[in-house]
Amino acid sequence: MSDTTAASAPTTATRGITLPALGDLGAFFKRGDLALAVGVIAILVVLILPLPPLLLDFSLAISIIFSVLILMTALFIHTPLEFSAFPTVLLISTMLRLSLNLASTRLILAHGHEGTSAAGHVIQAFGNFVMGGNFVIGIIVFTILVIVNFVVITKGSGRIAEVAARFHLDAMPGKQMAIDAELSTGVIDDKEARRRRKQLEEEGGFFGAMDGASKFVRGDAIAGLLVTGINIVGGMIIGIAQQGLSFSDAAHSYTILTVGDGLVTQIPALIVSTAAGLLVAKAGVSGAADKALLGQLSGYPKALGMSAAVMVIMSLLPGIPMLPFLALGSGAGALAFIMDKRTKLSAATEAQKAKTEAKAAEATEESITTALRMDDLKVELGYALLALVNGPDGNDRLTEQIKALRRSLATEMGFVMPAVRILDNVLLDANAYSIKIKEVEAGTGRIWANQYMVMDPAGGQVDLPGTHTTEPTFGLPATWIDESLKEDAAMKGYTVVDAATVLATHLTELLKTNMAELLSYAEVQKLLKELPKEQGEIVKDMVPSLITVSGIQRILQLLLAERVSIRDLATILEGIADGLAGSRNPMVLAEHVRMRLARQICAQHMSTDGYLPLIALSAAWEQAFAESMIGQGDERQLAMQPSRLTEFITLVRERFEAAARTGEAPVLVTSANIRPFVRGIVERFRGQTPVLSQGEIHPRVRLRTVGSI
Repeated sequence: MSDTTAASAPTTATRGITLPALGDLGAFFKRGDLALAVGVIAILVVLILPLPPLLLDFSLAISIIFSVLILMTALFIHTPLEFSAFPTVLLISTMLRLSLNLASTRLILAHGHEGTSAAGHVIQAFGNFVMGGNFVIGIIVFTILVIVNFVVITKGSGRIAEVAARFHLDAMPGKQMAIDAELSTGVIDDKEARRRRKQLEEEGGFFGAMDGASKFVRGDAIAGLLVTGINIVGGMIIGIAQQGLSFSDAAHSYTILTVGDGLVTQIPALIVSTAAGLLVAKAGVSGAADKALLGQLSGYPKALGMSAAVMVIMSLLPGIPMLPFLALGSGAGALAFIMDKRTKLSAATEAQKAKTEAKAAEATEESITTALRMDDLKVELGYALLALVNGPDGNDRLTEQIKALRRSLATEMGFVMPAVRILDNVLLDANAYSIKIKEVEAGTGRIWANQYMVMDPAGGQVDLPGTHTTEPTFGLPATWIDESLKEDAAMKGYTVVDAATVLATHLTELLKTNMAELLSYAEVQKLLKELPKEQGEIVKDMVPSLITVSGIQRILQLLLAERVSIRDLATILEGIADGLAGSRNPMVLAEHVRMRLARQICAQHMSTDGYLPLIALSAAWEQAFAESMIGQGDERQLAMQPSRLTEFITLVRERFEAAARTGEAPVLVTSANIRPFVRGIVERFRGQTPVLSQGEIHPRVRLRTVGSI
């Protein structure tokens, strides 16, 4: 073959099998999943196929360096979760040692009569070095290693892993509740809450896996002890009965091989067991092992000083060698003196720093705004209701319902509800709660955490044993029953709700009633800034030349006060811009905006059959209200006689109650000029009754008149 042909041979396709290129092998080993799969398959293959001595030596070296790597990793990590793959690594290392143990057993039993190098030079070296020519010493050393590994390290680390897993799982509901509470109060955002929940789940899975993984090490120690016994007994039988060796020759050869094999297996097992013990014992310590241990041991110089004194006293006892004890005592005493001096210096530095910070705090008076800060929404619970936010099953029902309520209000009303702070109040009755808006009590009630509230849809008293009470939101008769009666109540057609739903419903109604008060200047600014760019131009045209942000806030508050959604903010701003040509009075502008929102307002009060039920104000009452108006323009006020107001209130109440008995929920329709004043009267005794002007009735809405006043 010529030089040219030889040079081109590696890159030219030839007949037969083509070896992969070097780049292909590199790409293969860069795939971690494929490399791991090949490694596990290789371990399983070793369990079946025999292994030559040279390859066994190489594999035993891999086992030893792998165990040392595991130990060093366990020493240098800061938290146990950084080595979350440890249970998997422990299983792989255990399978590797067992497969090598089986491979060495084949070589010992098959070729042990040939000499102590039959199972490779690594096993021979361990056997000769440890035994020193005496197999009894080797057996004793091997037994001690097994006892240390099995009885001391493995058993202790297994117990620590079991207790850590149990305590962590028991504490998980409380930790989840703390995360949800911080999320609901706005201390953390959704991203941080998800990260903490994920970390909590990973910790639970890790400690649970460690509890089971510790059994691998224990089984490995037992298997090593049994394999050693089998190798000695089986080797003696094969050597004497089949190979014709004398008892002493067989004992010498097979004992060195077996003990060497056991040591090569048990030393990596002991290293891995130590790593497992360090990892599970490190559960409550953060930082690398050297810094954590030295930092805690060096924190008490008096302890080291007392230890030095004991060693000096022991050096003076008769028969005790003075030099080692005296040297150690003197060194420990000097180290204690240095540490004590350093501790005092550090304490003095900290004291000086605290004194400086205290002076700076005194010089800078705390901001008044910080001292006057208050919670917009607060729910205070009696101690018996804490199960609603920290249930035994880990289900925080109240917190979840409040989160759902915030999403629902944002979608329905275009209003982002402030964060709700939930806390206990020992001054409240055990089953009582109090809802406060801007630190002022807005509603109270009594509920039972583990019971259900049952109500008759017809408004009658519930015929079931329990605690009869009044529903806190709407004042309907209700009864609290045990969970065992829940199905019976459902069979009778009663409405059944749990305690968290009762409280959340009460909170919902209070929020809808007080939304105008909760819509702050900052929230309005945020809503305006979040408008799309093309819609934000109208804000630039109006603010501040024609109207201020406070003026827009007032208009939005007037809409929310009558439960009109402000989600369509673009249409609202267009209505404001259109109305500014005639007036800058927020009430007049709000009426103009309501006409722009006619379709939305009518859809909000539409019946299930697709029509708008209404009660019309008669012409006589229209004229009575118009004649009772005094003042001009924006200064108009209603000055109606008290007797006429009482008559009007009575008629409104009668007509709406009659409509309610027929299953209708009508709106009161008036002319546009008097609508705000009629609404001002009606809201005092029927706060949820909608009052619409004729201009707010959309032309395409089907109407049904159910009464008139």
